[in-house]
Amino acid sequence: MREPISRDTASPRELAEATRRLDRALARLDAACAAVVGRPASASADDALGALERDRARLAAELEAARARGSELESAAAAASQALGRAAAEVRAALEDGEPVNSEISDPDLADRDLGGGDLGDGETIEGEAEAASKSAGDGLNEEAA
Repeated sequence: MREPISRDTASPRELAEATRRLDRALARLDAACAAVVGRPASASADDALGALERDRARLAAELEAARARGSELESAAAAASQALGRAAAEVRAALEDGEPVNSEISDPDLADRDLGGGDLGDGETIEGEAEAASKSAGDGLNEEAA
């Protein structure tokens, strides 16, 4: 950067040179401003804006679908929890009374749902495990009575 020029200390030649540099800089600035102002809106900017609007709409739809699915899952979890609570109460009552446990689903809301089958992965089923537990509990009761 050059030293500042003062009228009092500069020669007329230095002032003339500084004035020419200033004029050239102002001309370049004017040309740049005219190019920006006179230029039509960029097609790529319009395309980018359109893409952003489409992405926003797509994301809003995905969010709404995820919220709906979350609500469905919460309802299913609540129904399953209630059914498990009722089933546990039935098992407790049956074990206390010594009656066999009914393995059929009595809840009409859950009867038509696939609750993941009864396979425990080792060839055993939930029903078989419940039956074995019921028998062993019954054997324990019989031994205590004897």
